[in-house]
Order: sequence, then structure tokens, then C-alpha cells
Amino acid sequence: MSDHIWPARLSPKAVKTFAELPAHAQQLVRDLLDIAARTPWGWPQWDATDPEGDDVRCASIGQLSLIYLVNSVAGRLYVIDLVWLG
Repeated sequence: MSDHIWPARLSPKAVKTFAELPAHAQQLVRDLLDIAARTPWGWPQWDATDPEGDDVRCASIGQLSLIYLVNSVAGRLYVIDLVWLG
């Protein structure tokens, strides 16, 4: 296992959603990103039927889901979307 921590960037849509979340949900996003940054491929593939989509992952805890791309070339995660059911 690598000790590399993958920094995350949020898409403009994810930034807007994040800004609208209540404080406790924003903290949950930070916690979930922290987990994903330590093990980017530890979450299930977004579309398991897509053989070329192995780097698009969905991290979920409770009412929160993050859909992100593992950008191996840049060494970071790119959060495509946030979904908060709260």
C-alpha cells in the first residue's frame, strides 16, 4: 500500500452543491474525501459494465455520495458530482 495522499479537486457543479450543504454535511464530504484520497480505488466502480471506466468511482456514506475520477496522470481525484439526500 502506498502512503500517497491524492489531493482532490471539485468540479464547478460539485463546488456549488458543497456550498449549499449544511455544515455537518460539508464535514462529511471532507471526511469522505479523506478516505477516498487514501484509497482511491477502494470504492466501487461507478458503472461496472464499462470496461474503460475503471477510474470513475462512487464513494458513499449514509446520505452522501461522491462521484469522482481517479486522475492517475495528475495524481489527484476529480470530484464530478456530490449527491446529498438530506
